[in-house]
Amino acid sequence: MAQTTLPAPLDPEITPKAPGPGKSVRFGGLRRIVIAVRQAHGVPKFMLWTGAILSLLFVLTAIFAPLIAPYDFDTYQSGGKTFPKQGAPDGDHWFGTTVQSLDVVSRTVYGARTALEVMVLAVVFSLILGVLLGLLAGYFGGWLDRILVLVMDALFAFPYLLLAIVAGFVFASITGGGVVTAALSITVVYIPQYFRVVRASALSAREATFVEAARAMGAKPSVVIRKYLFGNVIQSVPVIGTMNAADAIGTLAGLGFLGLGIQPTDAAEWGYDLDRAISDVNAGMWWTCLYPSIAMVVAILGFTLLGEGLNDVLNPTMRRRRITKVALPALSRRRVVTAESAAIAKTAEPAAIVEPAATAATAEEGEAAK
Repeated sequence: MAQTTLPAPLDPEITPKAPGPGKSVRFGGLRRIVIAVRQAHGVPKFMLWTGAILSLLFVLTAIFAPLIAPYDFDTYQSGGKTFPKQGAPDGDHWFGTTVQSLDVVSRTVYGARTALEVMVLAVVFSLILGVLLGLLAGYFGGWLDRILVLVMDALFAFPYLLLAIVAGFVFASITGGGVVTAALSITVVYIPQYFRVVRASALSAREATFVEAARAMGAKPSVVIRKYLFGNVIQSVPVIGTMNAADAIGTLAGLGFLGLGIQPTDAAEWGYDLDRAISDVNAGMWWTCLYPSIAMVVAILGFTLLGEGLNDVLNPTMRRRRITKVALPALSRRRVVTAESAAIAKTAEPAAIVEPAATAATAEEGEAAK
């Protein structure tokens, strides 16, 4: 009897391969993320690409703000003529002007640049600190783990906006305010999130066989963390980063609305503009708050959809794999089986077919011989 061979995997690209000489064992990383994004379909794919397009639009607007905005963010006159105060939208000022005689288009466009700067700095700072502390706590454990968990749980217990306000007062006395101060105050809010996720992944990954083998071969803790643990815990970071990016824009706007964010002379900020536009709305001047609000909603919606799409694509408990259907030539044309069943059917040998009539004739001959 011939041996039946196992069918080939449906997706050989995501099957872990044996590492070559001098390479570390990693079951994750950027390659798996790219493959999972390419295989996305349905609603997760729609959310992913819609969020990516909106986020890209926001980023391009922030980068090319000097080319898009007709004036600088603090310009209130041009050609020796002062802009009208709270002027309605017209040919010279498409979105109107504010109570400070500032162009709303320029304030909105440069507000995107300020939000992008604070968002990038806050996410990068919190990612570096949170991932590093989470790896150290998860790998070493002991007293270091207990101290870090206590500190992070204490920070996580505070309301995020209140914690950002307190951190903003502390850092303002050191740095003197500005974009960096706002970014550092938001960073304190997000470090516990990265820490908890990375620590949980590191605790389970450090007990893996390849990590134990690396320890037995005399690898230093820094080598084990860098080459073996980091690739296993980094898969959840992009999802958290995109969600934190959306939240950072809202937190910055909240600080600016309360008058605790970036000063108006330093940069344009949507939250500050909304605070100044409250009295304008009551007086019927809707244009001073409408366009900054739309810009903020689009930016937050873009990164939120991007994060939700990545979560659906990368999370194996929420991802549904598409089953490839093929028709076997030996079967009926109407019968359709999955690729896995087709592979098993091809490798299996056909069994001998015994007709019932032949079996009955053979039985009769045997009785006659007796």
